[in-house]
Amino acid sequence: MRTREEAISYCLKMPDVFEDYPFHDQNWTVIRMKDSRKIFAWIFEREGNIWVNLKTDPQWRDFWRVTYASVLPAYHLNKEHWNSVILDGSIPEKEIGRMIEESYDLVRGKKSSRCT
Repeated sequence: MRTREEAISYCLKMPDVFEDYPFHDQNWTVIRMKDSRKIFAWIFEREGNIWVNLKTDPQWRDFWRVTYASVLPAYHLNKEHWNSVILDGSIPEKEIGRMIEESYDLVRGKKSSRCT
């Protein structure tokens, strides 16, 4: 997964979500829950790459950051609960999918079992 379109497409596979552009800026795409309008993925371009901010369980936050150099404390969000994932090709697509699904589960309020 390296493009904005791929990230958006993967996120939109989650149930009851929609794509939004809250800042009237095509650089910032968010994927929201339909019922609560809460955001579980922030997708944007920065420094020539697509970045995705994803919510993470604090117990897993540092695991992702230590395992992959392209996972950083979140850009412009709470760094305790959010990571920025740089889609530069260095992270296996399966792992990016796990992080997206975990973010979805956490924001939806469902306990994530995806990383166990």
